[in-house]
Amino acid sequence: MREWNSLKKSEDFLKVYRQGRSYGNKLLVLYVLENGESETGRLGVSVSKKVGNSVVRHRLRRLIKESFRLHESEWAKADVVVVARREAVGKSYAEIEQALLHVGKKTRIWLKGEMV
Repeated sequence: MREWNSLKKSEDFLKVYRQGRSYGNKLLVLYVLENGESETGRLGVSVSKKVGNSVVRHRLRRLIKESFRLHESEWAKADVVVVARREAVGKSYAEIEQALLHVGKKTRIWLKGEMV
């Protein structure tokens, strides 16, 4: 059973952008909005055309989603939008995963370890 749904509507993305808090590092930016209306969290991934062509953008999207999926039980339930920066192009899966977990620790929604 999946615990995470995905953000699909542009209104949902805008709500997270406007009302949520942002945290970032060199590769990724995370926008987080605490979700009081449901028990499940929702994930949205945004990769701008400035980052690269469709192949590059889709690869980054897949890497981010897979990193999130493998650690989904370790995240607090919230609406999360992950934005890939241009520096993420050409990075390996391990580097993307490390960047995502680093930003998750900064947001304090990554529940693994001492961050709660």
